[in-house]
Amino acid sequence: MPSTPDNTTVLAWARKVQAIAQNGLMFTKDEFDRERYTQLQDLVASIISSELDIPLGRAKAFWDKEDGYATPKVDVRGGVFDGDKVLLVRERSDGKWTLPGGWVDVNDAPSEAVVREIYEESGYRAKAIKLAALVDKNRHPHPPSVHHIYKLFFLCELTGGTATISNETDAVEFYPVHSLPDLSLGRALSSQIERLYVHQLNTDLPTDFD
Repeated sequence: MPSTPDNTTVLAWARKVQAIAQNGLMFTKDEFDRERYTQLQDLVASIISSELDIPLGRAKAFWDKEDGYATPKVDVRGGVFDGDKVLLVRERSDGKWTLPGGWVDVNDAPSEAVVREIYEESGYRAKAIKLAALVDKNRHPHPPSVHHIYKLFFLCELTGGTATISNETDAVEFYPVHSLPDLSLGRALSSQIERLYVHQLNTDLPTDFD
């Protein structure tokens, strides 16, 4: 008997079918094809709803504003160091710690986005000095995600500010790189933070990428 695909595999299939349907809706002029692609999107929502045990409406909402050619989303994270300590923020959403960061907004350069996110989530001013890594989230041991996400890890330099919580974060601290708190693993892994620290110690290293 064939084995049952794991959750990660099913989500990968659902993402692929959603991308095919979204791209099809962008290019087709045939109304019958549009109906078929829309049915595929509805099927994907049903699969996501079943796999993640969430309401169908919430599953549909993951892509309800997505149109045009389907591409990965972009997430930026900033590594700010003070000696062997790294700046972390605690997320209100799950009570766990991570590098400050978030989605890149339209019209933002990635380096501008990470600087903005650091300030908004921690209260500290910083400047991006190096893109240390560009990774495909699916190729690293993060929890499964509905979206296909590229993660950009920037090495950043502290320029000012003071620790300040936000509507997304309820604590701001510098933690020893080799003694990290409970991390929000969908956002950053300990191995990624440790690798950023290696780049901090040797800024001449080339950018890591998948």
